Amino acid sequence: MASQVTANARRGSSFLRIAIAVQTLTIFLQAVSAGLLLTSSYGETLHSVGARVMYGASMLYVLAAVLAWKPGGGSPQPVLHASGFLVLASVQVVSGIAHVPSVHLPLGVLMFGLSVLAAARRRGAAEGSAGIDRAVFSRR
Repeated sequence: MASQVTANARRGSSFLRIAIAVQTLTIFLQAVSAGLLLTSSYGETLHSVGARVMYGASMLYVLAAVLAWKPGGGSPQPVLHASGFLVLASVQVVSGIAHVPSVHLPLGVLMFGLSVLAAARRRGAAEGSAGIDRAVFSRR
C-alpha cells in the first residue's frame, strides 16, 4: 500500500514538472512571437495562437497540481501556485485583447520569471526526494 502511494506521488510529481516545463516554454515562445508581432505580417497570428496555447498550458498546470496533491498525496501548495498563475494568465489575456501594453508586457516578464522559479523549485524538490530515497534504500 505504501509503495503504491509513493508511486502515485512520483507520477503526480513528474506530471507536475512536465506541466510547468510546458508552461514555461509556451511563455517563452510568446515572447518570441511578440517580437515577430512587431516585425512581420504573421506575428499577430502566431501571438494569438500562442496565447491560447499558453492559457491551455496554465490550465494543465492546475490539473497537474491537483493530481499531484489529491490522488498523489502531495502538498496542496502547488495547487495554490498553479491557481494563482491561472489568474495571472487570465489578466494577461485580457490585457492583451484590450491592447494595454503597460500591463501586458511587464506581466508577461513576471509570468516567465515565476514559471522558471516554479520549475526550479520542482526540480529541487525532486532531487531532494530522490536523495532521501537513495539514503533509505542504501541502509537496507
